[in-house]
Amino acid sequence: MHTDTERCLRAVQSKDARFDGWFYTAVLTTRIYCRPSCPVVPPKPENMRFYPSAAAAQQAGFRACKRCRPDASPGSPEWNERADLVARAMRLIADGIVDREGVPGLATRLGYSTRQTERQLLAELGAGPLALARAQRAQTARLLVETTALPMADVAFAAGFASIRTFNETVREVFALSPTELRQRARPGPRAAAPGSLALRLPFRQPLNPDNLFGHLAATAVPGVEEWRDGAYRRTLSLPYGHGIVALAPRPDHIDCRLSLTDLRDLAGAIARCRRMLDLDADPEAVDGLLREDPLLAPLVDKAPGRRVPRTVDAEEFAVRAVLGQQVSTAAARTHAGRLVRAHGERVDDPGGGLSHLFPSAAALARLDPESLAMPRTRRATLTGVIAALGSGALQLGVGSDRDEARAQLAALPGIGPWTVECVAMRALGDPDAFTPTDLGLRRAAAGLGLPHTPAALTRHSALWRPWRAYAVQYLWATDDHPINHLPTN
Repeated sequence: MHTDTERCLRAVQSKDARFDGWFYTAVLTTRIYCRPSCPVVPPKPENMRFYPSAAAAQQAGFRACKRCRPDASPGSPEWNERADLVARAMRLIADGIVDREGVPGLATRLGYSTRQTERQLLAELGAGPLALARAQRAQTARLLVETTALPMADVAFAAGFASIRTFNETVREVFALSPTELRQRARPGPRAAAPGSLALRLPFRQPLNPDNLFGHLAATAVPGVEEWRDGAYRRTLSLPYGHGIVALAPRPDHIDCRLSLTDLRDLAGAIARCRRMLDLDADPEAVDGLLREDPLLAPLVDKAPGRRVPRTVDAEEFAVRAVLGQQVSTAAARTHAGRLVRAHGERVDDPGGGLSHLFPSAAALARLDPESLAMPRTRRATLTGVIAALGSGALQLGVGSDRDEARAQLAALPGIGPWTVECVAMRALGDPDAFTPTDLGLRRAAAGLGLPHTPAALTRHSALWRPWRAYAVQYLWATDDHPINHLPTN
């Protein structure tokens, strides 16, 4: 979008928050870059330049605005919508791959050469993977500086910087303040006292309807791994450097996020996973605008706009849970998953809460005895087949996975049908166009609205909803009075 100068100018002059994260405005006279909704008086058009990423603006020598804090804006919805090399790379960078494995590790996961990966990112975003990762490290550093009382040396290494000197130089360059000055300017308030404990605000584009989002997560919560407590969805997180516990509560203009981490180096990755799970980078104006064009679907959208797709923090975990949920009730699926967790999950401490385990990894589940599973023999074989494929790498479901390739890998496994493939594509791979025409609840809702309700006819009609069919599914499911569609009240 940053190449459409007229459209960008209109967004900046109207301070339109819907475009935050789509592009960044740099001001030649002040050498500062802002989000489109920055509250200051817009500069003259001839003094504005537009960039596709914060990293590109930083590369060009601009500093982040202290007023609108552009590094804290929602991410571009393109990276969730698209499935090409650049989008997959951006999802992996947000998950911290460059910091952990370097640019060669990023390229290997994408299946491209390092040179090709860098060329594609530079061409579209104006910054290479190192610059994009550096911008993310700067944002993580700011969060730690402003919300914790950690010594600056600990902040530097937790944010992923190789040295304190690099940390100081980057913070000064990006924010035009030293780390100490940044902390002094932060809003007064209690700082996290417990090591690894953080209180954050996760932004999103309005509107956001939390009912089906948090309702789904709470109604399908695996005992010991997830719970709804005190108005927040809580769960354990398996992270690269350790583990964590997160509590997420909906607020009118943000998601309240309380994170407890055993290793603060996992902060950026944990935030990225929570944002993906809650679909916070979605563009509801674009989604709802297209779905309203179908006169049969429009009343549902108008009644409760801003529905998101409830996703997951761990794609491999969801694949296992999808198999456990085949042809059984929500309660039965939770029971099966809870048994696996108690038998094979790693224990964690949750003072004052009800969480007790991490969801077991594929390596841990490889040791399970199929005969111990209280389910039909064919589904046992399906579950062990999925676990074996995940463990061997034959099934790739990471944040940077190719969606079409992952679909094909899933479909090749015995016992995995179209419904399971599309559920995994929708909630684990984040495909906004995933569609489940054989789902009984979806077909019942379609029939109630006067839509075609056989799988083939519904699939043909759903062409009107592309590329947002996963969101159409949420609106249709919401016509049922199932707990997944209601925000818990206790």
